[in-house]
Amino acid sequence: MNILWAPWRTNYVENIDRISNCFLCDAVNQPKEKWREYLVLYVGKRAFVIFNKYPYNAGHLMVSPISHTGDFTSLDDETLLEINKLTKACIKALQVCIKPHGFNLGYNLGRSAGAGLEDHIHLHIVPRWNGDTNFMPVLSETKVISQDLYELYDRLKPILDGFIDAT
Repeated sequence: MNILWAPWRTNYVENIDRISNCFLCDAVNQPKEKWREYLVLYVGKRAFVIFNKYPYNAGHLMVSPISHTGDFTSLDDETLLEINKLTKACIKALQVCIKPHGFNLGYNLGRSAGAGLEDHIHLHIVPRWNGDTNFMPVLSETKVISQDLYELYDRLKPILDGFIDAT
């Protein structure tokens, strides 16, 4: 058996049940100077964009309402519109920056639907490439992410800002 070390996951795995605060609220409430540290790409009036710290694929982003809610049906039309506009801008920016072949978009509403954070909804934007499902996840239940989050943050942020400014 081959072993692939992923030590960056240790903190998440060891603390998932002990996290008392909402990591999305913690991130969005940081001053702008700390956005990079918290992987926040953009904060609007009602919604924001953040990198998934434990991505499925390189460029895995989340768009979330600023308000802390786990109830999708409670979102007002202005918030839903801003989430959708930010999602569109994220897709365009990712297409320019990392050139994926496609995307998975989705919400996991409730623990039974796969939500790791039930109380603050968020839309996942997962870039996909032809053949990105290889033998690693199939045979060894291991996913390899080859992109550094902060390096990609630095590349993607100005591109995303440009698309958001254009709307």
